[in-house]
Amino acid sequence: MTIELYTWNTPNGRKISVALEEMELPYKVIPVNITKGEQMAPEFLKLSPNNKIPAIVDPDGPDGKPVSIFESGAILLYLGEKTGRFLPKSLSERIPVYEWLMWQMGGFGPMPGQVHHFIALENEQDRAYGLKRFMAETRRLYGVLERRLEGRDFVAGELSVADFAILGWAWRHPRHKVDLADFPNVKRWYEVLMARPAVQRGMDAKLD
Repeated sequence: MTIELYTWNTPNGRKISVALEEMELPYKVIPVNITKGEQMAPEFLKLSPNNKIPAIVDPDGPDGKPVSIFESGAILLYLGEKTGRFLPKSLSERIPVYEWLMWQMGGFGPMPGQVHHFIALENEQDRAYGLKRFMAETRRLYGVLERRLEGRDFVAGELSVADFAILGWAWRHPRHKVDLADFPNVKRWYEVLMARPAVQRGMDAKLD
């Protein structure tokens, strides 16, 4: 049963293609061109009422019935539950996965996303304040991740959906104007993940 992935070539989209590849789930990409406003189409809004990508449709959902899911964090948790992979079984081991997944959703995504916005502005006066504010906060978040990865291979113990979520945004570090050499633990973690064949397939998947 092939999962339908409604997405575009963005960090949030890459989170899901990487997870699907790591979990060895068959999927089909259905591009939603956000540069043309396709995320506002009524058909897509039925799947994602917040008109944001990604969304998935799993024809083999709970009780064997089709289900649609929006919000990348919810999708990752669903896929982890569905497969029993990259999401620990015990609650005590799940807690750091939840923490670091929410850290990504609430900070290491919205803040670099603002960098993406302001860096694209042509008017230097418009760019200056936003870039100063959000680039500083983005670097602070890289520092939080750097400290977390001290002496750890992955953010929450074993490799988990939290790593996939964070990787989707760390993938854009050149666009954040962040040199990973400044954050050696993040650099090590990033290179280990990017060397995984399934991660490479997820990153190479055509999403647009």
